[in-house]
Amino acid sequence: MQIEKTAELNLLWGSLILEELARLGVQHVCMAPGSRSTPLTLAAAKQTKLKQHLHFDERGLGFLALGLAKASLAPVAIITTSGTAVANLYPAIVEAWLTHVPLIVLSGDRPPELLDCGANQAIVQPAIFGNYAQQVNLPTPDQSIRPEALLTTLDNAIANQSQPVHINCMYREPLYPQTMSADFSDYLSTLGNWQHVSQPYTQYGKPKLESAPTADALARFVHGKGVIVAGTLAAHEKPELIVELAQKLGWPILTDAQSQLRQHCATIGNIDQLLLQPKAISLLEQADKVLVFGGRLLSKRLIAFLSEHKWKSYWQVLPRQQRLDPSHTAKQVWLSSISAFSNLPWPRSSQANWSVSLTTLNERLATLFEQQIDNGEFGEAQVIRSIATQTDQKLFIGNSLPIRLYDMYAPISSTSAQVYTNRGASGIDGLLATACGVAAHNKQATTLIIGDISQLHDLNSLAIAAQLTSPLVIVVLNNDGGNIFNLLPVPDEKLRNDYYRLAHGFEFGYAAAMFGLAYNQVDDIVSFNEVYRDAIAHPGASVIEVTVAQDQASAQIARLASWIKQS
Repeated sequence: MQIEKTAELNLLWGSLILEELARLGVQHVCMAPGSRSTPLTLAAAKQTKLKQHLHFDERGLGFLALGLAKASLAPVAIITTSGTAVANLYPAIVEAWLTHVPLIVLSGDRPPELLDCGANQAIVQPAIFGNYAQQVNLPTPDQSIRPEALLTTLDNAIANQSQPVHINCMYREPLYPQTMSADFSDYLSTLGNWQHVSQPYTQYGKPKLESAPTADALARFVHGKGVIVAGTLAAHEKPELIVELAQKLGWPILTDAQSQLRQHCATIGNIDQLLLQPKAISLLEQADKVLVFGGRLLSKRLIAFLSEHKWKSYWQVLPRQQRLDPSHTAKQVWLSSISAFSNLPWPRSSQANWSVSLTTLNERLATLFEQQIDNGEFGEAQVIRSIATQTDQKLFIGNSLPIRLYDMYAPISSTSAQVYTNRGASGIDGLLATACGVAAHNKQATTLIIGDISQLHDLNSLAIAAQLTSPLVIVVLNNDGGNIFNLLPVPDEKLRNDYYRLAHGFEFGYAAAMFGLAYNQVDDIVSFNEVYRDAIAHPGASVIEVTVAQDQASAQIARLASWIKQS
C-alpha cells in the first residue's frame, strides 16, 4: 500500500468502526484528546448519529461513559489515545464489568514494530483490563483485510453484550490525512447493500434464557410464612411489579436502598434498623420461605439474616446467570425478568398477612426518625431525608456513608426518586463523573449526594459538570474526612485519626469557583432547603456544601440504634 494512503485508510477503518457502533445501538461517544487515536477521533467528529462528549481526564471520562450507559440503557463508546490514557479507564471498566454495563473502549495504539523498543507512549495494551473486558485486538489497517471482516468482528463482540469490550486499534503513521483523494470504492464494493441501509452488517437475534417454576412448585413454595427481598434493581426492570406480587401473596417486602422501592409505602423500608429490634427479629424468625429479586444487598444485617436463617425454601430471581450471594446459601435460582416471574399463576399464600405487625413496627420507626432526625440536630441524615422527599428527579447516592444513611433512614413516601449507585466495586472514585453522565443523558433534574473524600477524588469532573445544561445539584457532605471509619472497630482513636479518617480541612468553594459553578455552603436545615430549591431549578450544575462535625453522623447512628434495641 502506498504510504500516502495510510492516513486515509486509517480514517476509513475508524469511520467503519464508528458507523457500525451506531448501528449496534451506541448513542454516545466519550473522547479524550490524543494523537494516536486520531483516526477514531476524526471519524467520531463527522459521525452525526452519535452524541459527542469531551473531557481531558480519562479516569473521569470512563465514569462519564458509565453514567451515560446506565441512563441510556445502551452501549457507550470511549475513545482514548495510547499509553497510560488507556490505563486510567480501569476503575470505570471494573465497575461496569461487575454491574453489567456495556462500555466499548476504542484505544489508539502503536503498531507492533513500535512496542517494547523504547518508542514514546507505547505500552502493551492488549489484555490491559484483564478479565474485566472482552478483548478485540485489531490489526493495523490493511487493504488485504476485507472491510466485512472488520464489521463482523465488531458485530460478534458487541451484539447482545452487557459488559465492557476493549477494541485495541493499532495505527501506523501518518495519522492525519491531508486530503481524501484515495479511492476506496473497490475496497468497499464487497460490503454490498450495507452502505445503503441502517442495520449492522450481521444482525444477531436476542438470546432468551428463561426458567420458571411449575404451578405445583408455586403452590408448594407459597405454603407457609415467607418474605420477599428486593435487592439491587434498575427502574427499567419494573420493580413495582414486586409490590403487586407481594400483595397477592400476602408476604412483606424487605427493600434495599438500590431496589427503587426503598421509600415505597407498601414495603418494609427500614429493615436494616428493624433488625436491631428484638420484636422484629422474633417475628422475622418465623419465616421459612424467602424470594429474593436481584442481589448486591447493602445492609450487613439483612445479609446476615438471609445467611444465618434456616430456610425451607430459598428462591432467587435474576435476569442472567451469575453468582450474587456471598454467603453461598443453597437455593433455587430462576433466570427471569420481574415481569415474567410476577405474571406466573401465583396462588395466595396459606399464611397471607402473617407479618402485619412488622408493618406497624416499620411505621413506628418512621415516626421515630421524623422526631429524632427531621426535628433534631442538623446533620447528614437530616439532609439526606430532606432530599429524599423531593420527587420527579434522579438521585445518585455516593458510597461509604451517604448510601448507608439513605438505606437506614430514608423516609416512607408515596413516590420516590429513581436511584442510581456505583455499587459493583463500591469505590469512591468517579462518582461525580458518573452522575454527570446520568444527568447528561436524562436531561432531568438530578441530585448527587457525595462525601467530601469522594469529591476530592473526582475534582477534575467538575469540568464535566460545568458543561451540563440541565440541573445537577452536587451535595457535598463535608465531615472533614472518611468518617465511615467512625463506625468500624479500629483499635484506638489515634490510629483511626492518623491512618483512616484523614482529616483534611478543605472546603469546596474555591473548587466550584475555579470551574464556574454556583456554590453555597450551609450548616442548618432551613438554609439547606432554601438553597436546594433554588439549585434544583437552576439550568446547570451547582454545588451545595453541607458542613457537619466529624462525629455527628456516627454519634446519631449509635444513639438511634440504642433506642431501637430497647424499644
